[in-house]
Amino acid sequence: MTTHHLSAPLTISDVTRLRAGDLVYLNGTVMTVRDRACNRILGASDASEIPFDLENAVIYHCGPIVRGTEGSWEVIAAGPTTSSRLNSQTTDILDRFGVHAIIGKGGMSITDTMRGRCAYLAYTGGCAAVAADHISAVRGVHWVDLGMAEAVWVLEVRDFGPLIVGIDAYGKNLFDEVQRRAERRLLAVV
Repeated sequence: MTTHHLSAPLTISDVTRLRAGDLVYLNGTVMTVRDRACNRILGASDASEIPFDLENAVIYHCGPIVRGTEGSWEVIAAGPTTSSRLNSQTTDILDRFGVHAIIGKGGMSITDTMRGRCAYLAYTGGCAAVAADHISAVRGVHWVDLGMAEAVWVLEVRDFGPLIVGIDAYGKNLFDEVQRRAERRLLAVV
């Protein structure tokens, strides 16, 4: 296991250095994207209709709690949301845009789609306050009509993590490996 300190947006070189099981700490820009934002992104005919740049982006499956403070925003909590429910939308987003990393919880079943271009970075659920402590600024918010949790928040992060590479760009998926091990152990005791 290797620890990586990366700056987002990411390069393909950053992504291909990562191996399943590695730890990652991020600095730079991440964008929150949930169900309704995914649908709106996919409804755009091209990237020019989207008010933020997904090329080389890190998207965070998160619905933050944010408070307005004297002309700016303060993130109170920013824990990950379950990524698996976004499998189909994420496949289409990866096919159309150059997203290089996804942060979320629980894994995804799109390992083949990620191959050669994207990594899944798992963040532990229940750490919403810790995550918020590593968000240094809100750089922008888009699609506020979707509601606070579903809007796209452009966040500046510092030492954001630890994130575990759950799926790497080579097709190794820690979530699938754990499932296979559990099934083998179950068969051994049954």
